[in-house]
Amino acid sequence: MRRWLRRLGLAVVELVLFLTVASLIYNAATSGRDEPAAKLYAGPYVRVDGTSIAYRRWGTTGSPIVLVGGFVEPSWVWAKVGSLLGRRHRVYALDLPPFGFSERRAPYTLAHWTTLVLGFEQALGMARPVLVGHSLGAAVVVSVEVADPRAAAGIVLLDGDALPAGHGPGWLTDLLVPPWYTSLYRLVSGSDWVFRQGLKSAWGSGHPPFTNAFVDAWQRPFRVSGTASAFASMLGHGVPGVDLATLRRVRGPRLVVWGAEDHVDSISAGRKTAAALGCRFVAIPGAGHLSMLAGPGAVAREISTLTGRSGSRLSGRRPRGSGGRLRRR
Repeated sequence: MRRWLRRLGLAVVELVLFLTVASLIYNAATSGRDEPAAKLYAGPYVRVDGTSIAYRRWGTTGSPIVLVGGFVEPSWVWAKVGSLLGRRHRVYALDLPPFGFSERRAPYTLAHWTTLVLGFEQALGMARPVLVGHSLGAAVVVSVEVADPRAAAGIVLLDGDALPAGHGPGWLTDLLVPPWYTSLYRLVSGSDWVFRQGLKSAWGSGHPPFTNAFVDAWQRPFRVSGTASAFASMLGHGVPGVDLATLRRVRGPRLVVWGAEDHVDSISAGRKTAAALGCRFVAIPGAGHLSMLAGPGAVAREISTLTGRSGSRLSGRRPRGSGGRLRRR
């Protein structure tokens, strides 16, 4: 038994050494992959609370709308929704760090994201925009509204219940041992197959446009310098959010919109949050978690119900399943 245990221990040591050497070689071979954000995205950028925030903009007139993405979502995912809303509004979509092309500058917390969104509004001279938060971004727009009710004309929670998802196992961060973590990060974030599978599961009943350009647009932000270490600092902390008591404190116009085929965040979670907010709940037929991509027209029409503009004008069609305007309280 002792002989076999010694052999097993020796085999484990040899495997660890082999993987470490292989990882070091792989990391050296791919060392030039990461680049400054400015080389991957030309801008625009704005400085907020000492952090360079990347954003996109549609429209030049009308009341403002701010679109806040979720976990690992770059602001380009709002392009179709933004262009529709931009016909009558000034629409902005920002990258929450460390996602998209914003500067990788900690802390990556709900409190700091709230500060950044408030500062983003001020830096671009917006007065009480409608705030739209997707997935993780839902908690951010709720937090902004509660922190300063005057900062938003209304909020839309899109495929996000704004509640925390708990913490990961405490030992998880102990496994992030260089150089293994760096190798794993680069392998996963550079895999077309991984992205295609993830997008397929989050899309709904439709088919994502799996062109090389589409997949590369998702992968590109993962090549921004400092992203791997930023993600490592977030692991094990779970998805931040607010509690039900905080949701019940929201008094401004609010709306919850959900992909009817969302298998990432259940539709029942959306209905629960809508009940806590005391607001209307709308399901987008055929859309999954990425409803702004799978059903941009329907999403834009619902957002427009909080802006005082007719949603039907965005597409020339009468909105379906809208259930009327959100009652102001």
